[in-house]
Amino acid sequence: MGSGSAEPYGREGLPLNEARRRVLAAIDPLHRTEELQLSDALGRVSAAAVLAPDAVPGFRASIMDGYALGQSSQPSVGDHWILKGRSAAGDPFHGTLVAGEAIRILTGAPLPEGGDWVLPQELVTLADNTIHLNKEPSDRPWIRSADEECRPGEQLLAAGLRLGPADLGRLSGCGIAQLTVQQQPRIGLLISGDELVPPGQARPPGGIWESNGTLLETMLRALGQRVDQRQVVADQPESLRKALSDLARSCDVVVSTGGVSAGDSDWIRPLVAELGAVEFWKLFLRPGRPFAFGTLGTKVPFFGLPGNPVAAAITALQLLWPALQALEGQTQPELFPRFEVQLKDPLPRRPGRPELARARLETNDKGDLLARIDGSQASSRIGSLQGADLLLELPASAGSLEPGTRVWAQLIRRRLF
Repeated sequence: MGSGSAEPYGREGLPLNEARRRVLAAIDPLHRTEELQLSDALGRVSAAAVLAPDAVPGFRASIMDGYALGQSSQPSVGDHWILKGRSAAGDPFHGTLVAGEAIRILTGAPLPEGGDWVLPQELVTLADNTIHLNKEPSDRPWIRSADEECRPGEQLLAAGLRLGPADLGRLSGCGIAQLTVQQQPRIGLLISGDELVPPGQARPPGGIWESNGTLLETMLRALGQRVDQRQVVADQPESLRKALSDLARSCDVVVSTGGVSAGDSDWIRPLVAELGAVEFWKLFLRPGRPFAFGTLGTKVPFFGLPGNPVAAAITALQLLWPALQALEGQTQPELFPRFEVQLKDPLPRRPGRPELARARLETNDKGDLLARIDGSQASSRIGSLQGADLLLELPASAGSLEPGTRVWAQLIRRRLF
């Protein structure tokens, strides 16, 4: 990586999509694995493909409660069969069915040899150990194949996928008890600032309660990542140099917040250039312009987030989170889905930089998707993140927007399955 210069990409900074491309191009996966039980693997990344050891369910099964017939052709009204027994889940019928015979069968129960059609129970009557078909059946035999879920040797899971409940449930249902996953990156979080006071302590004149550490650590936890170390350091170059060096030695990625702009006390960026390299700094984005990316030492990725909490959270979502996924070995880092919404409220703004505005997702009586904006969009106001479902993508040229304006939005909710 290059060391960068004071204005490497002009005064406006790097566009977000280009910044993300450069970040992801610079990330190499860790390639460290571990074995986990399925119950501990939620949200982790698969390290190897998983193949089915056997067919599932492994036997032909009835899709509903009814009667299994000793025939494979569609029956007709007026047909009848002698009842020979019963098959239930976990208690199958042991025998063979021939023409003119049937068994009572329950949902999920195995079909015996010779049983190739199931009649729903509501279509028949039972009298003198004989069932009679009274209503016209469908042309479906209502039988689940022995390999409906999977065939022996079928790939159940590819490598590089982040595991959800459906992935783990399917693996469990196919006889898999544990699997190999990628180890998660160890994240070192550095919060810098002379004015920062721990929550719960009295504030001196000009002091503010430190919030970025809690905001970023819990947000990353909600995204399935974990902060390994967290330090709050005053804006003193020697203290910051030591903290950056220590974190780079013990962590896989270092994230700072604050101190990356061009003020008299902004030491982070020159220290990173001294200890490693700065690939780029400044984004053409609001909030989030003072952002730096580079390396510490020879290979530890460094992300210098802005000091304002909302800007720190937004740039972490847009650039740090995809990089952490790639570092962990996820083949396709997840980005937020995008769609169009209508503004429910007016949005005052001036043209200048592209903006990611925070909003809540609502619908009207017609089913239209609406974006509700509550209060100020200032990058220092954490309240603008509370309850936010959307990041509205506002172009640089846009001025104040009226209700009903259609804009693109990112849905910042996670999938369930």
